Amino acid sequence: MSTIKALVLGPVVLLATSPGCITTGGVSLRPDGTPGPEECPPKALEVMRYLRLHVGESALVDLDANQIGSRRVTLYDGPIESVLREDFGTLEGPARLYGRVWTAGPQVVIRYYAAHPMDGDKVPICAVARLGDDQMRKLPESKPGTAILDGSVAAAFVVDAFR
Repeated sequence: MSTIKALVLGPVVLLATSPGCITTGGVSLRPDGTPGPEECPPKALEVMRYLRLHVGESALVDLDANQIGSRRVTLYDGPIESVLREDFGTLEGPARLYGRVWTAGPQVVIRYYAAHPMDGDKVPICAVARLGDDQMRKLPESKPGTAILDGSVAAAFVVDAFR
């Protein structure tokens, strides 16, 4: 490798391998691979006001539109499409929620960035999937890049920032 290439590529390789600098879709990752804090975009906050989605409100969702009704669900790192089981603000079930899944930590993390009402266009939102009692914890047989959960339903909670 030439000296010029080493000077240019050396810092790039260092940044790319530093755990605090790794990003996925613009989200910085913590050392354990879970997503770090992320602000909710102003447009999403505005849209959520119009949709009457207030911070802390929740609705049940089928986590993966392709695995509805499954006793166990396998989620993969990357995009996800969930289905509302009930109304969420003015969004009527079975509207779709679109987001991203991270499986690196002990529990799966799902952040929703958009909603698609059945009778309208996709709009930006900020919500997270949650369940109490460690129910979002991956089962031991989960392989890297996947999360096997004991159940296919969770609650989507409106947030004003991802923490």
